[in-house]
Amino acid sequence: MPYAVALTGGIGSGKSTIAAMFESLGVTVIDTDVIAHELTTPTGVAMASIRAQFGAEVLNTDGGLNRATMRQRVFADPNAKQTLEKILHPLIRGEVDARSARSTGPYVLLAIPLLVETGAYGDRVSRVIVVDCSEALQITRTAARSRLSDGEVKAIMAAQVSRADRLRHADDIIVNESGLDSLASAVAVVDHRLRTLANSNNHGKRD
Repeated sequence: MPYAVALTGGIGSGKSTIAAMFESLGVTVIDTDVIAHELTTPTGVAMASIRAQFGAEVLNTDGGLNRATMRQRVFADPNAKQTLEKILHPLIRGEVDARSARSTGPYVLLAIPLLVETGAYGDRVSRVIVVDCSEALQITRTAARSRLSDGEVKAIMAAQVSRADRLRHADDIIVNESGLDSLASAVAVVDHRLRTLANSNNHGKRD
């Protein structure tokens, strides 16, 4: 398998923007959220199991997953969350492995929003990049893009690990509190470091 690095961060931290910057530099980016969405479209391979476990009430009229309804369900019921994860996570991991094997970039960047929360992919990645910004910025950005209330955003943040806990897992930190030019420069610095590590014969998986 190619040299792989995880990219994570709290909601509204700017992971997607940063992943796109890495991709523009020729890096192979694999986004687990994108894969999850593909698996839960009307023709997605996860839908039969989701329909069997949760019923038609979590479906859109086209047969795909109603994400708002499912989000409410898993927030209210930890057992529902575990059931959904048991369906999706093996499928996502299988697709990550398949896409990694087909990668052509200098290394693979796995965008995994809940990397720290799930404890997954430690056997697949050599380093972890954490995207960091203030909690106030997280709330502002998320509310602006998703039309969620501040309270709803805070509830999502409360279900994620704390900012401090996330940073403790970081090998590299990209601070996203300035403009795009500053952010691109920070990405370029990390990219250079990762290319060097990927070319080294001394790299290995994280402990």
